[in-house]
Amino acid sequence: MNKKEISKEIEQFATSLRLPGIKKYFQEDAKDAATRDISYEEYLYGLLQKEYDLRQEHAKENRIRLANFPYKKYLEDLKVEYLPDDANRKLKVLSSLEFIKNGQNVILAGNSGTGKTHIAIGLGIKACLAGYRVLFTTIPTLINQLKESRSERTLHTFENKFAKYDLVIADELGYISFDKDGSEFLFTNLSLRAGRKSTIITTNLSFERWAEIFQDPVMTAAMIDRLTHKAYLVNMNGNSYRLKETEEWIKSQNIA
Repeated sequence: MNKKEISKEIEQFATSLRLPGIKKYFQEDAKDAATRDISYEEYLYGLLQKEYDLRQEHAKENRIRLANFPYKKYLEDLKVEYLPDDANRKLKVLSSLEFIKNGQNVILAGNSGTGKTHIAIGLGIKACLAGYRVLFTTIPTLINQLKESRSERTLHTFENKFAKYDLVIADELGYISFDKDGSEFLFTNLSLRAGRKSTIITTNLSFERWAEIFQDPVMTAAMIDRLTHKAYLVNMNGNSYRLKETEEWIKSQNIA
């Protein structure tokens, strides 16, 4: 078997064994090894390292894709000087992701436009890159999915999967109210995660107004108690982050 035939066979083996890194780099690395008089072991080590790195990169991309973020926002893009003071103080601690390791929750509460969702998505993407399984959803979407799963008799499967995410980002608590079934579904599934897995909740309502959404004072009190136990509570009341970004953009465009 000549060199060309061997290369073709290696490509076929790499394809069958799903080794895209080896398929991509083996010929280039073989030439480099011959030029630099690299041993067989070093050549194989380098090739496997590239395969491993490629797989790790693909895994990160898949975790971000499966998290279902509505758009990509990174912590590095945040203008911390635009954030409310409490968020500015706590961002460094949150960005360490220790809260996920410890199964702690984060509640980002405050008026609209102050950066709650940006922070939540930024933490979620960083968690994906660190190897954690993440899910982004809005509260209304989550409730609809739970109701649909019940109708389709797949509720148990859905709830089991939901409970196992290392981090769930539940956005937009408080923008719409929901019925008794929705309240109970939300209470049950968020409570099951409490103390075990982390949840980030963004809300425009202070805790004393949560009863307006759940319409059940006892359930509301229990929900707040479980979600806030050892949680990071971030006061997001302040001037609009989006408005400041818009003002900066207008200045950059020289728009009067």
